[in-house]
Amino acid sequence: MKRFLFIMIAVVAVLASCNDYETYGDKKEKERNAIDKFISDRSITVISEDQFKSQGQTTNLDRNEYVKLNKNGVYMQIVREGCGNQVEDGETVNLVCRYNEYNILADSMQSRNDLTPYLPDIMYVSRTGSVYTAAFVSGFMITLYSAAVPAGWLVPLTYIRVGRPQSLTDETAKVRLIVPHAQGHAVASQNVTPFHYEITFEKEI
Repeated sequence: MKRFLFIMIAVVAVLASCNDYETYGDKKEKERNAIDKFISDRSITVISEDQFKSQGQTTNLDRNEYVKLNKNGVYMQIVREGCGNQVEDGETVNLVCRYNEYNILADSMQSRNDLTPYLPDIMYVSRTGSVYTAAFVSGFMITLYSAAVPAGWLVPLTYIRVGRPQSLTDETAKVRLIVPHAQGHAVASQNVTPFHYEITFEKEI
C-alpha cells in the first residue's frame, strides 16, 4: 500500500511539473502578447513599411507611429533624424549612445544611462554595403550584458544621421525601438524577453 501511494505521489509530481513547463512556443506567445499590450497601453499606431516609405521614411510623432520592419520584427519610431551624415559604406566610427531600456515582459525599467550624460555608452560601428557590425567599447551595456550590440540597435542606422551638432538648430538622432528577443542581447534571447529602447546616436569627437 505504501509502495502504491509513493508511486501515485511521484506520478502527480511529474504531471504537475509537466504542466508548469513552458515551451519555447509558449514563451514566444507570451512575448507577442506583452508587445501587443505595450502597443495598446501606449496608444502606438503601427504602420507598414510601404506607408513608412511613402512618408519619406519618417514616422508621425503626433500619431505616435512606429513602423514594423518585416525582416526582423523590430518596431521603430524616428523621433529625430539627426544631423550630419549617415555612417557611410566602408566607414568605421565610434558612436556615443544614450539610452533607456524598458523590460516589456516585466513592465519595468531595466537599465539606463540617459540620466548620467557624462557616462554614455560608446559603440564601435563598421559598415560594409548594407551590413553593419558593431561592438560596445565602454558603458553600461557592456557591463550589464556583453560587448555584443543587440541587432535591434543597428536597425535605425539605415535611416538616421549620426553627426555631432554644430549649431543651435542641429540635433542628435533619436529613435524608439521595440526589440523582440531574437534581435536583443543575450539575456533577452535566453529569456525570450522583448525590450523597448529610447536611444540617441552621435559621432564621438
